[in-house]
Amino acid sequence: MPTMWLSDAQKIGVAFCSGGGFFLIGGVMLFFDRAMLAMGNILFLIGLTIIIGPQKTALFFARRQKAKGTAAFFAGLALILLRWPLVGFCVELYGIFVLFGDFLGTIAGFARGVPVVGPYIALVLDRVGLAASRRNAELPV
Repeated sequence: MPTMWLSDAQKIGVAFCSGGGFFLIGGVMLFFDRAMLAMGNILFLIGLTIIIGPQKTALFFARRQKAKGTAAFFAGLALILLRWPLVGFCVELYGIFVLFGDFLGTIAGFARGVPVVGPYIALVLDRVGLAASRRNAELPV
């Protein structure tokens, strides 16, 4: 098995982010359970901080062009903690799309290469019409 290019601390950060994702999915599946959504957010933020470091995390959330996404993400987290999980999750989801929307093309490209389900994911992405996910797109040049 090939070794990953991540350090041991970054691998732990990936585990925290994955755990946060599972808690978020579990919180949604359990009809927006406030405790699970809050735990997922906290684990995700801890994992992101471990992966890229505290300074880069602060710079990522403090960028001027991502200010709306940062405000929406943290406002959604506050609403979840203040016992408004459905509204908070929707606001937070908007913030996540604004903050991490640049990575969707990269994620779609990676999902195409997954061994068993990759062709099915590619079929869905082509039907949805994600331009970044098309392999053989004709260029207008």
